[in-house]
Amino acid sequence: MAGIAAMVLTGILGTAMGLNNTGTFMSSCVAFVAVAMWADTQISRRRHKAARETARAAAGETARKAGGEEAGGAARRSGADLSLDADRPKPDGHGG
Repeated sequence: MAGIAAMVLTGILGTAMGLNNTGTFMSSCVAFVAVAMWADTQISRRRHKAARETARAAAGETARKAGGEEAGGAARRSGADLSLDADRPKPDGHGG
């Protein structure tokens, strides 16, 4: 929605500045893309931040549970670590 509003505003300003139709349309498209990319970045940052906070909370909860149990010599990992296990490289340097 913000991209369309920027496109309309840029179209009005382009016409007021005396640009021809091609120049007005081109500047409107550039404004639309710029605002759309900015909005996408903001949404991605917000989602990434929320996912990170959720992962930290889950890791803290897992650590609290593991703290009360006997470790048995094995290193305990959170659920977030286990989901990424397939992507980790092997000790010899080759992929998962």
